[in-house]
Amino acid sequence: MYSFPILYMQEISSLAKVSTGIEGLDEVTGGGFPEGRPILICGSAGCGKTLFGIQFLVKGILEQNEPGVFVSFDETAADLTANTSSLGFDLDKLSGEGKLRVDYIRIERSEIEETGEYDLEGLFIRLNYAIEAIGAKRIVLDTLESLFSGMENEGLLRAEIRRLFKWLKDKGITTIITGERGVNTLTRQGLEEYISDCVILLDFRVVDQIATRRLRIVKYRGSTHGTNEYPFLIDENGVSVIPITSLKLDYGTSSELISTGLKPLDALFKKGGFYEGSSTLITGTAGTAKTILAGYFALGSCLRNERVLIFSFEEAPEQTIRNLLTIGIDLRPYIESNLLQIHASRPTLYGLEMHLLNVNKLLTEFNPKTVIVDPISSLVSVGSPVEVKAMLVRLIDTLKTRRINALFTCLMSHTGIAAGDQGTIEAVSSLADNWLFLENGLVSGKRQRSLLIVKSRGMEHYNDSVNFTISSAGINFAASSIPTKSNSAHGK
Repeated sequence: MYSFPILYMQEISSLAKVSTGIEGLDEVTGGGFPEGRPILICGSAGCGKTLFGIQFLVKGILEQNEPGVFVSFDETAADLTANTSSLGFDLDKLSGEGKLRVDYIRIERSEIEETGEYDLEGLFIRLNYAIEAIGAKRIVLDTLESLFSGMENEGLLRAEIRRLFKWLKDKGITTIITGERGVNTLTRQGLEEYISDCVILLDFRVVDQIATRRLRIVKYRGSTHGTNEYPFLIDENGVSVIPITSLKLDYGTSSELISTGLKPLDALFKKGGFYEGSSTLITGTAGTAKTILAGYFALGSCLRNERVLIFSFEEAPEQTIRNLLTIGIDLRPYIESNLLQIHASRPTLYGLEMHLLNVNKLLTEFNPKTVIVDPISSLVSVGSPVEVKAMLVRLIDTLKTRRINALFTCLMSHTGIAAGDQGTIEAVSSLADNWLFLENGLVSGKRQRSLLIVKSRGMEHYNDSVNFTISSAGINFAASSIPTKSNSAHGK
């Protein structure tokens, strides 16, 4: 299960809860769904309501040993099984083991006689039989609109909805009921949200051609809960939610030192490197060797037998490997031994929240000691400076909480420390423990590369600019620039 460093909700009551089965949602709800009560999940078409219900049942069976019933008024059992198999959910297997029952009830408006005596008694009998047949603890009804599609008498419809919710609550079964969103209401009838004990609204929006799924807990009787909008992802493993509540600044720190991967660069720090678990920002214009320094940092981690995770937003993995190989950095053995992974994609592949969720997922699956993001400035293409800053703050805090060595590169559009995208640089520079500024200049018509340590928290460092060159042997610092006992200029 993914572990997110969030501020957990403190319960003020002894309300019994059950796990949602959705990664990250238990944290947002303060422990899960209310046990034995109806939960309404509403939203427009395609936002993931049915999948939420399926995962709630499947995870309940596999992780909590709680049998479940899925009642569909839209899809047959065969369709549901086929549609969810790509997510790793084997409904046929669970049904064969007597732990899951999938029931399709066809509702035809033409077959419904609306009389004063019409009610849901037949549905109650059918539900009760399914529940008792497997000893179900959980049930999903998908969707409510289809169940009542043939009823035009509004008074009768609202009365039957109330009766259905009361019957489910009296049975003590934890129930998810899905509903289509109305025009000005959470559901089309506008009643379900008032009689449900927990209401979750799902949303699937497209902004600037970037699609993002989000959820919000509209209400939760008897329990505290997160009140923000939370992005969620649907992938081959099902649904995952990333909480974005405020993080506590209570993560631990280390006095252990790690190498930058480049000995001459280590010498610029009085203690000989970075602190373990610190975050480092490398800024500079194009061609100043930001990615090369990131490559040295990755190599240094691999030589310590530490797992490295690289997120590249501008180069394909093969291109990064080839380019670093030309200066003597060979990452191929570490990729082959699965000590290093490079995940490359265009920033526009996801929204900012999806990138953050993907990072969290890979942190859990791969468990790296070092994470490199190259470059963070590319994220501006999928969000405003404010949104990018918020995303980077959460990312850095997540890495710090896990005590992961982090390195970020950032492209600057102009020379000078204050140049470039201010939103991105300010977001990271104020949080980063170390800041290295790279610059290209012209001296007598020749390129002059230089490096300046802008800051290094808790560490004395060389204060002057250091010149360097790049050759097939890698980065070479000018001998006169390397601090010695005679020319040392360390400071904080």
